[in-house]
Amino acid sequence: MSVHAVVLDIEGTTGSLSHVRDVLFPYARKRIGAWMRERRGTEDWHRVVRSVRAHTTEPGLDEEAVAERLEQWADADVKAAPLKDLQGMVWASGYASGELYGHVYPEVPRALERWKAQGIARYIYSSGSEAAQRDWFRHTEFGDLSGLLDGYFDLVSAGPKGEARSYRAISGLLGGRCSSTLFVSDVGEELDAAAAAGWQTVAVRRRDDARGAAVPGHPLVSSLDALGLTPVTDGINR
Repeated sequence: MSVHAVVLDIEGTTGSLSHVRDVLFPYARKRIGAWMRERRGTEDWHRVVRSVRAHTTEPGLDEEAVAERLEQWADADVKAAPLKDLQGMVWASGYASGELYGHVYPEVPRALERWKAQGIARYIYSSGSEAAQRDWFRHTEFGDLSGLLDGYFDLVSAGPKGEARSYRAISGLLGGRCSSTLFVSDVGEELDAAAAAGWQTVAVRRRDDARGAAVPGHPLVSSLDALGLTPVTDGINR
């Protein structure tokens, strides 16, 4: 598989889905109200309030209503950009204090190192905010891995992960190379959208994944070590 860039999902692909669901989400959920009160009047507070009001098209929401809406989204695991923004800021404090770390599977650092040495660009695309993604890879049990990544995309910079237009937007930012860009994810809907945009795709199913191995329409691997990638050498492949 010849590529100029590989774009990686986080949950279930480079890091544990259970770590996100069982550690990070509850950590942020129980701190939403306190965060709103403690940051009241700050620029971060104003940004969250504005974005929730815009997202809900309810300009009259006060602080309490904003917090309630964020908590409702958190309980329902809604991929809302305002929630992802706030979660990232809450997690940043947890990373800084040492309470949190970003989980990555053992082969991820060596895969990133290998692709970097080959000249293959490496990016992350996740529903979590870009800031949260950066913190995740800066604070892993393998140390700071951010130097092995070239950039990050989220719901704000790229768009929803289940829509082909989001992958076309990323291709535009990466120089328009669609057919030589690879997306690696554990979610079939996301892989379908990337394929519709002209990307190459590979599905990941970790051995402990209860969903089973089948991801129709996409090659399947159980770890990044199984990805045999070579860099594109014949110029721009669009």
